[in-house]
Amino acid sequence: MASALLVVSEEGYWGEECIEPLTTLDDAGFDVTVATPSGGPAVLDERSVDTAEVDADTAEWVQEVHENDERLNDPEPLAAQTAAEYDTVVFPGGHGAEWDVNQDVDARRLLRNAVAGEDGTALVVCHTIGILAWTRTDDGDFLAEGRSITGFPNEWEEGIVDEHDRLPDGRKLPYWVEDEVVAVGADWDAELDSETSVTVDGDLVTARGPGSSAAAADRLLDELDV
Repeated sequence: MASALLVVSEEGYWGEECIEPLTTLDDAGFDVTVATPSGGPAVLDERSVDTAEVDADTAEWVQEVHENDERLNDPEPLAAQTAAEYDTVVFPGGHGAEWDVNQDVDARRLLRNAVAGEDGTALVVCHTIGILAWTRTDDGDFLAEGRSITGFPNEWEEGIVDEHDRLPDGRKLPYWVEDEVVAVGADWDAELDSETSVTVDGDLVTARGPGSSAAAADRLLDELDV
């Protein structure tokens, strides 16, 4: 049976960006494991189930899966995971990832090894693209250097934070994803004129944001040839 690891934030994941690949992989017959940095429950960003932000059907669906899926509520710790055990490693997005997943040494190890392996593939979505600003190859180069990448763009971030880079929940955004990934040499294009944005470069699949989640999950299955 094909297998997948989802690396999910304990500081706030964006519902659709996690639940879409999770359920798509389930439906495709994958054995899906969920892991968080400490092994504590995955935390849902409440804005991602706020009907002022998303449609009511999406909010209801995300909330139901979040509350009832035991994998999200009792995940494994990242340190116990090895990329070679899985066919793919998926990094759902959400602002919360800027505080934990992107900064986690084991998350970066899993991403590096998933992309470096002969058979592995990684999908990185939205704000979790920021992990590429710190992930290096075994040779010490930045994993993103020279790669075609999409992700959460500055133009969208400007519509969320206030003049002091504070998010609606009061937390100060620690960095802007696009700036950090571009700084390490990525070929960045969030395709703002397109309805969805999913980019494939080798064994690395990246996706822009919530609206690209379904397309990203489908593209991942294509890349895995299942």
